[in-house]
Amino acid sequence: MDEIAELNSGDLETDEVFIAEFSSSEDENFAFAQRFIAVCVGILLVCSMVYLGSILIGNDGLVSYRPSAQALESQEIYSQLIDFEGVSLDGSGVTVCIVDSGITAEHQDLKPGTVSKWKDFVDNRESPYDDHGHGTSMAGILVTDGWMKGIAPKVELFVAKALSSNGSGDEQDVADAIDWCVNNDADIISLSLGGAPDLLPFNIGSNRGSDEASSDAIDQGIIVIAAAGNDGGDNDDGDVSSPCSERLVICVGGVQQNGEHWYGSSTGDNNGRLFPVLLPRADPHKKPELVAPAQNVPVINNEGTWSVVDGTSAATVYVTGAIALLLQENPVLMEATSSTNSEQIKDWIEQSVQPMDGQVGHDDDYGYGLLKIQALLEQAE
Repeated sequence: MDEIAELNSGDLETDEVFIAEFSSSEDENFAFAQRFIAVCVGILLVCSMVYLGSILIGNDGLVSYRPSAQALESQEIYSQLIDFEGVSLDGSGVTVCIVDSGITAEHQDLKPGTVSKWKDFVDNRESPYDDHGHGTSMAGILVTDGWMKGIAPKVELFVAKALSSNGSGDEQDVADAIDWCVNNDADIISLSLGGAPDLLPFNIGSNRGSDEASSDAIDQGIIVIAAAGNDGGDNDDGDVSSPCSERLVICVGGVQQNGEHWYGSSTGDNNGRLFPVLLPRADPHKKPELVAPAQNVPVINNEGTWSVVDGTSAATVYVTGAIALLLQENPVLMEATSSTNSEQIKDWIEQSVQPMDGQVGHDDDYGYGLLKIQALLEQAE
């Protein structure tokens, strides 16, 4: 028993000696190292909190998020590409009607009251919503006023939901939505959608499609802009989608960030063919008429954050915004009650776009050229 007590006592003494011996010059160096590391960790934590604050705290002091660096960089690249920088117009006084999957209007980049009128042709709900997300993203390209900068943020925005939660829609619903835009005195109808053109250049059935509804809208002085489609490359069916294929609809293809043709953008067939029946097209109505940003386009989404997307749907809204600015600059265009304003604008598009290097005339992929907003606005002066 005593040996065990001594052994334990000896261990304790050894422990005490070890501790006492460690409290020497080496102990001072170790303590200094500890303090130095603690200071470095503290500085790192402070810097991290500052950075995190810059992400989570918006300009209004409220908790928010911010887009990715890729999205912000892409916005800057495309702003320069289409000559949007320095434009002081904002679309005031112009009414744009978007037919799509709806809109989630609570995103922080959308101002309160963004949606002036709303109609749901899918589920007949009274309040705006978007159970797919496409419509929110497209509307954002036009009217955001936050991290994302819309092309025409002060337009009066109407939204007609004609596409369901899976992104598809019935032709009759789309046609009815276009008619609703017309009946509510829209100046521009934006259609970031499309389907296969009819087999015949005329409708032999009783149902009215989006192509006929678009043409009727144009005949009443409304500008209609639609997407060329995303079946370019190996999957191309030989022409742009409908209603983009209609003569006076402004059909929009897509480009990459370097201004080159985006591979997914549908190619126009302007020479005509026997089946499906397609009549030859003449200037300035060859398809597509022009191209705009369509790859890695920064957008808001219906989850309250941001994304980057591909597609001529996005390109369509860039052109929609540009033409809204054009109407603001030249309001007399909104007084038209026939297709004369569409004819005039298509002429101005042909004169203002930037062709590819070496391009002469129309190109079935690139249209007459790339959207240049400043040059388009100069046409109205």
